Amino acid sequence: MSRRVPARRPLLLLVPGLGGLVFLLVPVAGLLVRAPWRELPARLASPEVATALRLSLVSATLATGICLVLGVPLAWLLARGELPGRGLLRALVTVPLVLPPVVGGVALLLVLGRRGLIGRYLDEWFGVSLPFTTAAVVLAEAFVALPFLVLAVEGALRSSDPRYEEAAATLGASRWYTFRRVTLPAVLPGVVAGAVLCWARALGEFGATITFAGNFPGTTTTMPLAVYLALETDPAAAIVLSLVLLAVSVTVLVALRERWLEGAL
Repeated sequence: MSRRVPARRPLLLLVPGLGGLVFLLVPVAGLLVRAPWRELPARLASPEVATALRLSLVSATLATGICLVLGVPLAWLLARGELPGRGLLRALVTVPLVLPPVVGGVALLLVLGRRGLIGRYLDEWFGVSLPFTTAAVVLAEAFVALPFLVLAVEGALRSSDPRYEEAAATLGASRWYTFRRVTLPAVLPGVVAGAVLCWARALGEFGATITFAGNFPGTTTTMPLAVYLALETDPAAAIVLSLVLLAVSVTVLVALRERWLEGAL
């Protein structure tokens, strides 16, 4: 039996590849090195950190729930639906990925603000004002995070075999039954992967949140906003808050990587 000769790694690719790895890891290492480890327990026990972390976790989870309800059907329409101008629709869905988050916050304010296209009617007819509330935080996070879920689920749908759905249809299964019992289980890794990325993006959202929801402690001050405020007055507190965000995000991604993300992305 011939021995397998390991492939040589091209030096022209190895050097910039390692440079990219260093570029990504050095800032994180700097955060860990400069962290005030001795003060960490006391700072984590402060009410401000607990409130901001709780608000961030709750709002990111609610935003992910909204994205699941809206994003999975949207991904199905883009992957399976015979829609005119589907390429244009797909491009529009990805706009929040390249749109500066602050611009997204301004757009939300112009539509859902008290004088916005829709917000004025919410205020006049129902007495509901969304800007600068916790609900505004959730909406801002959902707006910027939804494309991550849609792209992941659409990719999973496109890579799945449609013959199983066709077989279910020939056996008399309804479209809704086929979607629930055949399509959704087949693309579940993609749904979970998209939900994880969506949640992580929502957790770190800053620009659209501060523009549309403002920065009110206990109501709209999420962890990224708390980091921004602390950086101006107490850099050590900003580092601690950053470590908390880093730990939460890495823990979720590592916990789900083996089972879900590798087969879905």
